[in-house]
Amino acid sequence: MQSFIQAVETGNTHELKSLINCQDQIGTLMHKTLLIFKHNLTAVLNGAALPYSNGCLEGFNRKIKQIERTAFGYSNFTNLLTRIRLEEDLYKEKEPNSLLMIA
Repeated sequence: MQSFIQAVETGNTHELKSLINCQDQIGTLMHKTLLIFKHNLTAVLNGAALPYSNGCLEGFNRKIKQIERTAFGYSNFTNLLTRIRLEEDLYKEKEPNSLLMIA
């Protein structure tokens, strides 16, 4: 397990490939994990070697789902898009009229 983590952190694809295809006796959970990695070998090797990540996109998707959950559905799609843009600061909320604030 430690050598697997080290191979991922250093981006050593040759070591990673040999660990995934290893026939040593390991625990059942690690065996299941390695089977999944073996099934998706090219994606795993690309993920270890390349510096790209989809973390920003996943974070944005999570934010949209959270808005949908808290709103319990909007009356139309335009309201949902407006709320998403407000959350991302793409639109600024209208400032209250300063004349109305004087009392």
